[in-house]
Amino acid sequence: MRELENAKTTGDYWDSVWSRPPRMTLPSPLNLGTLNIKRLLRKHVRPGMRFLEIGCAPGKMLGWVAKALEAEVAGIDSSERGMSYVRHLFNALDIRADLRREDVHSHTFEPGSFDVVYSAGFIEHFKDPSPTVRIHAELTRPGGKVLITIPNLSGWWSVPAKLLDPEVLGMHNVEIMNLPALASLAPLDLVSNVRAHHDGRLSLQHMVSPRGIPGALWRGITHVGDMLGFLQPVTISTLAPLLVLEMTRRNATQL
Repeated sequence: MRELENAKTTGDYWDSVWSRPPRMTLPSPLNLGTLNIKRLLRKHVRPGMRFLEIGCAPGKMLGWVAKALEAEVAGIDSSERGMSYVRHLFNALDIRADLRREDVHSHTFEPGSFDVVYSAGFIEHFKDPSPTVRIHAELTRPGGKVLITIPNLSGWWSVPAKLLDPEVLGMHNVEIMNLPALASLAPLDLVSNVRAHHDGRLSLQHMVSPRGIPGALWRGITHVGDMLGFLQPVTISTLAPLLVLEMTRRNATQL
């Protein structure tokens, strides 16, 4: 019950997010939002590593990590509809994975099981994300890496976010969308080498879903944004669509 009270969203909300079945393919190489994530994961994931994605539906990025980075993957998500899409995708692409439909706050994974524990757009849906961040660290093996990304809806990004859909924006914890606040979520008794940073080329893929704008028009707008991002040579913090929290799980001698 405490986990439900802490959540800024509901199960019905996430089932509505996954109301349309995704294509049974890996992420498009033309989508700059996913390319930003791919660049980040390539830095940390190696063949044979055990990789867990928390909040993994609809499974496209997890499938890409299995296929392209040759990791041993696992995924957890509380949405029944979302997890059904993950399973269909993995069956279609012949990907083996440990997939569990569970609340991450009452999961059944063994602590310290993974080389990399990752989530994207997950922790900002909690009023207090600290317990959730701690679970990321607990599931990571000593010396392993925690990678948490959240959308950057702060700074100048907050203006279009408020205009597009203030109700959906309210489902996000914008108070953690700055580097000091994000870094402060790290459980320092479990992790070291804490780094919070901006990441990614300019993209509109992380923006909240707009109301009153036809879907085709919005897709056109996001494609234009991606075209500009493809021309961007390096990350520019004020334009970066992602905030990233990186942490290393301490060894037993460091605890």
